[in-house]
Amino acid sequence: MGDSDTAGAFTRRRRATLAAGRGASLQPMNGRSAAVCESSVTADINRDNGQRKRDRSLETARSKGKSDKKKRRNDLSERLSCHKTQESLLSSASGYNNYRGILNWCVVMLVLSNARLFLENLLRYGVLVDPIQVVSLFLKDPYSWPAACLVIVCNVFIVVALYTERQLSMGSFSERVGFLVHCINMAIMLLFPAAVVLLVPSMTPVGGAFVLGTYTILFLKLYSYKDVNMWCRELSTVKAKKLARSLSCPSAQHFNGGDRKVCYPGNLTIRDIYYFVFAPTLCYELNFPRSPKIRMSFLLRRLFEMLFFIQMLVGLTQQWMIPIIQSSMKPLEDMDLSRMTERLLRLAVPNHLLWLMFFYWFFHSSMNFSAELLRFGDRQFYKDWWNSETVTYFWQNWNIPVHKWCLRHFYKPLLRRGFSKIVSQSAVFFLSAFFHEYLVSIPLRMFRLWAFMGMMAQLPLAWFVSRLLRGNYGNAAVWMSIIIGQPFAVLMYVHDYYVLHYRQEAD
Repeated sequence: MGDSDTAGAFTRRRRATLAAGRGASLQPMNGRSAAVCESSVTADINRDNGQRKRDRSLETARSKGKSDKKKRRNDLSERLSCHKTQESLLSSASGYNNYRGILNWCVVMLVLSNARLFLENLLRYGVLVDPIQVVSLFLKDPYSWPAACLVIVCNVFIVVALYTERQLSMGSFSERVGFLVHCINMAIMLLFPAAVVLLVPSMTPVGGAFVLGTYTILFLKLYSYKDVNMWCRELSTVKAKKLARSLSCPSAQHFNGGDRKVCYPGNLTIRDIYYFVFAPTLCYELNFPRSPKIRMSFLLRRLFEMLFFIQMLVGLTQQWMIPIIQSSMKPLEDMDLSRMTERLLRLAVPNHLLWLMFFYWFFHSSMNFSAELLRFGDRQFYKDWWNSETVTYFWQNWNIPVHKWCLRHFYKPLLRRGFSKIVSQSAVFFLSAFFHEYLVSIPLRMFRLWAFMGMMAQLPLAWFVSRLLRGNYGNAAVWMSIIIGQPFAVLMYVHDYYVLHYRQEAD
């Protein structure tokens, strides 16, 4: 009650003071200076401000006291009860997904385990790396270079393909004659280097594999070159504007007048076909996407990676892979199953590490280097195959140039001819299996069909993984097939090559 009376008196006094100040400003001052009146009003206002500050501090003290009381009550309740309903972090129901520390631990353990294996290898075999020996993988006779000669000869097939397309564009060749010439050209392109590799004694397995790989890439490129130009002729005659493949051979109205774009048959030039031959793609277009300029820093980084990883591949093969393969011959000859399994698992780690290095060296460093040098715009050479939960997803995403070629020139044409999806997919795997065997058996000069059967085995494996495994289990199955399947095929070929060549020489 006393507080309310005091507050009321203060309010009345304040009002009276302000009213007096206003009155004084309106009335004559009667000898009293305006400065004195103004100073009294200022003093009253200052007193009001001080009172407000005191009131505010009192309110702050009261609220602080209340919060302290609430905190003490919370502390007391926490001491009485320290449990609540919650899931363990490693349970899927917890929703926890930050496993960065565990991933770092796995990397550290991987580095330490491989460092131990590398040290053990050095202590057992010594330093086996010999860069000079790499030259012998490509050359047996320093005066005979069959692999290099075959690479030079491939220009003949490029010129024949260009000449055929020019004759077709002018109407000198009919479509039937042009198709026949292309078929003969591409058949010779596969048979001629294979015959040279098999019949020339100075051709080494590594040199033969390099040559056949070059001719296989050129075969796929010229097949795409033939198809796209044929589609352009169809567009110019039939005017099939609704075909999806028409984007590969654009007509003039697709572009603005100021754009410098090539239209059929203006693409049939030496410059155009050799740009396509060296471009990091297997699918031909009249107008490839182009980057604005060459980035020298990017180019030099890719070049450094290429040189570094090629040295790593050669060194690890000589130091790690070859000793394990040599020590695996005896268990394979004796058919000792337990020792063969042990050798297979020992070979799996270096083989898989080399495969990953080769993937990065070829699909990232080398192809980006050539793309940057040629200002080739489409740099999607691979996708996230490491997240594959099915075998089909892996094969669709780890090698994008080959996948695009198969989809555009083989799979979709089969569907348009009325074949089912399963038959078309099986045909794609069959074609891939053929080229895998072509690139392995001919350089080794023996036909065992291990690569062919390994590729065809992907069909039932793909069905099994897609139907019975999901999520992380499917991803683990894909990784297991990569890590175990490849060294198994390597051991089979090396064993057969050893028996066929060195055992016969010893006998």
